[in-house]
Amino acid sequence: MGKGEVPVIDMQRVEGLAEEIVNACEEWGIFRIINHGVPAELLKEMKAVVAALFDLPEEIKRRTVSTESGKGYITFNPSTPYLEGFSIDEVSSPGDFCDSLDASPHQRELIYKYINVIRDLAGLLGRKLMEGFGLAGDLFDGWNCQMRFNKYHFCQESVGSCGVFLHSDPSFLTILHDDDDVCGLQVVDKYTGEFTPVDPVPGTIAVNMGDIAKAWSNGRFCNVKHRVWCFEPKTRYSTVLFVLGPNDKKVEAPPELVDSEHPRLYVPIDIKEYRNARSAKRLHTGNTLELFSTATT
Repeated sequence: MGKGEVPVIDMQRVEGLAEEIVNACEEWGIFRIINHGVPAELLKEMKAVVAALFDLPEEIKRRTVSTESGKGYITFNPSTPYLEGFSIDEVSSPGDFCDSLDASPHQRELIYKYINVIRDLAGLLGRKLMEGFGLAGDLFDGWNCQMRFNKYHFCQESVGSCGVFLHSDPSFLTILHDDDDVCGLQVVDKYTGEFTPVDPVPGTIAVNMGDIAKAWSNGRFCNVKHRVWCFEPKTRYSTVLFVLGPNDKKVEAPPELVDSEHPRLYVPIDIKEYRNARSAKRLHTGNTLELFSTATT
């Protein structure tokens, strides 16, 4: 693939869907999906909820600040001077987040509904990944997931600069509902090294692979590098689900993905240890995986 547009996959396709998803993960590390089962009205309503939460007074938003990197409320800093964000750090328990922000009953209902629908979608994608390799089972059963809401305060002075610097995700899989009205997401084509735009397509959702997916697939999946670029002075919102990893065991490639032609590349990885190492070493573009290589451990 490569040297073209990011794939768009129809989730209602009957024949060959699993193989198409696996191929997109290997060649691009990102794809868009249609007929994904998330109602268009729910996507629209969630964007309105997210915008309303960011409009809250600063002192209320700061109730969700966390001492852990990558969690809780984040505000502008030198590396991301235009980005503001919230996170629900365990989506199976969103009540504390809603309580902290005094969310209305309507907002809570929509947040809970959205989480349930997106987690179902993540589960389907996990099963299709297994199926694509000829494996059985529910890959993401019992895995920890985080939801993040982002607001990019793009203005005239931010045009031509990064909203989020180049990185790969430290998670396994990311499900992104980006802003239908604002471009900005760019990915690195693994063949050319060039930036490819992933412009919004109304009605679609983007899915991309992270570092843990590359480890689990024994190097087959592309942990796609990406950034958000400011092209116009227009506020951009996004809602993201990160499928992080299992709570009670390490991630490693299934035996079926290891053979003489594909020797095991990585030792079993503890998700928390991985994220801590990535943060401590400031290795944000997938290089942290080298610390867990079977060749160096």
